[in-house]
Amino acid sequence: MIAIVGYGAIRATAAADPSSAATVVDAAGKLRVPQDYRTTYQSLGSWAIAADEGRGSKEVHVVLASPGSIEAYRKDGHFPDGTVLVKEVFRTATKELTTGTVSRADQLKGWFVMVRDSAGRHPGNDLWGDGWGWSWFDATDPSRSKSTNYMFECKSCHVPAQASDWVYVDGYPALKR
Repeated sequence: MIAIVGYGAIRATAAADPSSAATVVDAAGKLRVPQDYRTTYQSLGSWAIAADEGRGSKEVHVVLASPGSIEAYRKDGHFPDGTVLVKEVFRTATKELTTGTVSRADQLKGWFVMVRDSAGRHPGNDLWGDGWGWSWFDATDPSRSKSTNYMFECKSCHVPAQASDWVYVDGYPALKR
């Protein structure tokens, strides 16, 4: 039992440590999709984006957080500096099953990566501001961000979530205390 409690404390501390984002951000503030995030990050939740016409969903968004971020958020209601969020965006496949119309993740479109930066470490970098680093990566080129300016390409979608550190926390059951 002591080892488990100790491990949890280490994980929570790691999320609050700005160096925990070092594997996702280089010295110039260039972001990248973290390696092994599917096996090392924690699931926050998923979003289904309704189809423009007909039944089902056109996209599924699966959101994961760097280790310890959930525990830290539950403690004080904020993502600590260094938290990394990864949103996988999938096209869907929709069909009728015995449970009803079902849409599931099918083809990966890309990733949206955010890194919490309460200290403003990358002034002058157009992908950093409002307490976060922001970048979109196409599935065809995960090593190079397609984003050039978060103010025009990222922030506008997050305006309704400004009061919760620009993140739609209401959609993440894992953050509920």
